[in-house]
Amino acid sequence: MADDPHIEAFGLICHSCSSVLTCGEGSFYVVKIEAFADPSPPNLDSNKPSKHLSTEINELIEQMSDLSEQELMDQVYRRLILLMCRPCYELWIEDPTGTSAS
Repeated sequence: MADDPHIEAFGLICHSCSSVLTCGEGSFYVVKIEAFADPSPPNLDSNKPSKHLSTEINELIEQMSDLSEQELMDQVYRRLILLMCRPCYELWIEDPTGTSAS
């Protein structure tokens, strides 16, 4: 991690509380989050009349025409790497979705 120019220029900070983190102290966590769209093939109902495949593809392309390349990619795959100090990590790992009642 110390070879990363961003770390050398800005130091390490907790992505949750912005406290300063120090390498080698064992006082922070690296959290990697990977999310991707449902990889299952689409459900096709053979009893239901469907459009021609090329028509469906053209309609999808039209729907996507106003989106940027990044917006399109974000709908398919996202990877985040977060740094968290020990206190923030301990809170987050018990409720990573933030849905527990307070």
